Amino acid sequence: MSRSIALTLRLWRQACPEAPGGFETHRLEAVSTDLSLLEALDQLNERLIAVGQRPVGFEHDCREGICGACGFLVNGQAHGPRAATTVCQLYLREFEDGATLTLEPFRARAFAPLQDLAVERTALDRILEAGGYCSVNTGSAPEANALLVGREQAARAFDAASCIGCGACVASCRNASASLFTAAKLAHLGQLPQGQPERSRRAQAMVQRMAAEGFGDCSSHLECEAACPKQISADWISWMQRELRRQGDNPAAARS
Repeated sequence: MSRSIALTLRLWRQACPEAPGGFETHRLEAVSTDLSLLEALDQLNERLIAVGQRPVGFEHDCREGICGACGFLVNGQAHGPRAATTVCQLYLREFEDGATLTLEPFRARAFAPLQDLAVERTALDRILEAGGYCSVNTGSAPEANALLVGREQAARAFDAASCIGCGACVASCRNASASLFTAAKLAHLGQLPQGQPERSRRAQAMVQRMAAEGFGDCSSHLECEAACPKQISADWISWMQRELRRQGDNPAAARS
């Protein structure tokens, strides 16, 4: 049932990467609990623009929990308190009337600040560019049934492929590790026959790139799994380590 509540937003404000940042407090009165948190920020921005102030910078795209662009910290939790939910799908009904919400960007050395709640996450893209694809030339598209994939095998690949690359795993890890993201991208292709020809090179290249981007090692605290809006299992990190040992080269272990 819809109701109206009041919220205090304690927002991280930083005009640009070079500018100093700090928290700024705004009060929202009589906002509907049917609004998402991003829609509440939209209302705040309309108010700020009306009085000639700079609106709050934050990222978003689909607003359907698909792309992951909206991620930031809500009271210290990546994407907020509701499990398996992105910020754009986090509705105000999750909060009590009069609550104070501290909103700040993902904190990680590899995620450079852009403005306010937005950070640069292209380091994740560069991990993918290092090997998260199939480059073998197969000519025209093969017939769909030419490569048989078992039901359980396809399900495992789909579970890993559901990663949206939002960076919540990095933000929640005490070492700011991208191990869950990298493992999911490796496991997605590693479960399928199309991913086998480049399997050895892919694992080594992507883990090496992860280290080069400044991400830390896995902390083994499993906060990444808890924060993941798509509930990617941390078991894939163990799978990634076995994959590296299978290839006889473990860059992550060499750094520890």
